[in-house]
Amino acid sequence: MSSAEVFIIESLDFKDEKDQIFEGKFLSQILHFAGKRPLYYYIRTKHELKRILRLFKDSGYRYLHLSCHGNSASIYTTLDRIPFQELGKIMNPYLEDKRLFVSACSVVNEDLARAIIPSSGCYSIIGPIKDVFFGDAAIVWASFYHLMFGLDDRKMKRSQILPTLRKLVRTFEVSLDYYSTSEQSATGYKKTTIRPQAH
Repeated sequence: MSSAEVFIIESLDFKDEKDQIFEGKFLSQILHFAGKRPLYYYIRTKHELKRILRLFKDSGYRYLHLSCHGNSASIYTTLDRIPFQELGKIMNPYLEDKRLFVSACSVVNEDLARAIIPSSGCYSIIGPIKDVFFGDAAIVWASFYHLMFGLDDRKMKRSQILPTLRKLVRTFEVSLDYYSTSEQSATGYKKTTIRPQAH
């Protein structure tokens, strides 16, 4: 049986490492403070990602949080570039009945959703649309998990995710994309974009 816990995988560039900008590690600490049991792993290569994903499967954790750099076509570990199509092949065996949260600039888009959701059984992918500073991203994600687990410590309900994302967008003025499974859609998923309202 899976557990409502967060498994965090982080990979940064050398400058971020030097500057100690570890968003995933900060998030892990916040979750610990809240009484959760997150698991945190720092990686530098695609090979390590493959190994750690097996640990994610063995953990039985339901939520995978990926903190890294990226663009509209790829994610980056410290030493490797991984295009979405390849990323899907790497990650999809481990995402059935899971939720994926991606803290990486411009990564959560239609191409990523297409590479993962239809063939993996992943319930949803959530992440920022545009570039977000690491400090801001850390606060946004910590707030998201705090609010969601405050509503229900045992599961993240689909009906509660969207209202919570809207609260975050109003508070922090970030833009988020939420891709969720949909049997009615020909793609197998639907996209919901949440943006701050114009003042």
